[in-house]
Amino acid sequence: MKKDTNEQHGAFAQTAAGAELLENNCAMTLAMQVIGGKWKLLILNAIRKECPARFGELRNKMVDITHATLTAQLRELERDGVIERKAYAVSPPKVEYKLTELGKQLVPVMQALCDWGEAFRQSAAVSAEGREEGTAE
Repeated sequence: MKKDTNEQHGAFAQTAAGAELLENNCAMTLAMQVIGGKWKLLILNAIRKECPARFGELRNKMVDITHATLTAQLRELERDGVIERKAYAVSPPKVEYKLTELGKQLVPVMQALCDWGEAFRQSAAVSAEGREEGTAE
């Protein structure tokens, strides 16, 4: 039987919250700690679609995110081993982000969420049309 250790779960496990979650063996909570929040899945999806992705490209695709927030989220994803950062020694600075092998395991999850979102949008549109037809009578 495989025993979870802090070494197996990277930097996240070194935090108090990470250690507590690993002790509780709550996989969904652990996953949400790593990829949850307003921006992380959107960032990962953008990197998935255009890999490798440069910082400026990510910033342009997500107009509502601040520079500081994008930087912090990218650092957290890198720290947790989901993305890899490669800096080039050029002027102006060039930095690219790509999914690690661990991050690539999220691709089917992201695709399933995209598919679900599209199905929900379509069912919501049908429901809205039905409500409008009901009020027009």
